[in-house]
Amino acid sequence: MKSFGIIGWPLGHTMSPTLHNWGFEQLGIDAGYAAWPVSPDDLGPFMGQVRTRPISGLSVTIPHKQAVMAFLDRMTDRARSVGAVNTLYWDGEDLCGENTDVLGVIAPLKGLDSLPASAIVLGAGGAARAALAGFRELGIPHLGVANRTRSKAERLAADFGATCVDWDHRMDAEWGLICNTTPLGMSGDMADATPWDRDRFSPGAIAYDIVYNPLQTRFLREAAQAGCATISGLEMFLHQGLAQFRLWTGRDMNENGARALLLDALNA
Repeated sequence: MKSFGIIGWPLGHTMSPTLHNWGFEQLGIDAGYAAWPVSPDDLGPFMGQVRTRPISGLSVTIPHKQAVMAFLDRMTDRARSVGAVNTLYWDGEDLCGENTDVLGVIAPLKGLDSLPASAIVLGAGGAARAALAGFRELGIPHLGVANRTRSKAERLAADFGATCVDWDHRMDAEWGLICNTTPLGMSGDMADATPWDRDRFSPGAIAYDIVYNPLQTRFLREAAQAGCATISGLEMFLHQGLAQFRLWTGRDMNENGARALLLDALNA
């Protein structure tokens, strides 16, 4: 049996094992996927085990998406441009890094009749880097980034040729796409928080939330009430996972079945 898994710290609840183990079962692949909490201090020893056990592939989440790069033989151009890795896979004897978060971000936008002319990314972490890389890959001409800590937004904007927008002035302009990559709205203490004021949405804009638990955040609810199109973070999670599965197995998971699986898990 081939062994796959996800590493992060603290790992908390993750739906990745649910998704990938279902895919293996549906396609009759002799493999298993586990959750492996790995602290920053233990990352080096764990990565040694990846080469000796062996482990066939890994999902990588916070806080290891950049630190893990030092243990790889090579990375894809996409991972290098993002400056972060969320997927490890083998190419012969080489342990390689990819960033399928970018593919996850852009997948639900590819079906639109037309792309917006502008997009602002809220936040400056790994998901923000993936969002900016994805929007640039799609060819959205005007990109902005806003973060409470302006220095982080400035560095990120410089990396991607975006405009740094002061957090207090993020809602002053009309953006065609507003993408939340902050934890505001996430289940728990921040469930009733939002990065955007209810009366500052522009009708016809797209509100995209990376948060997928809950499915309908306050940010998305208020955007819909203001006449905006909305995209749930479940779509990014689903599509980055489908891309990982394809990379590891050469097979395609059933997209509709996988989406229904995740929806059931979230509503349980």
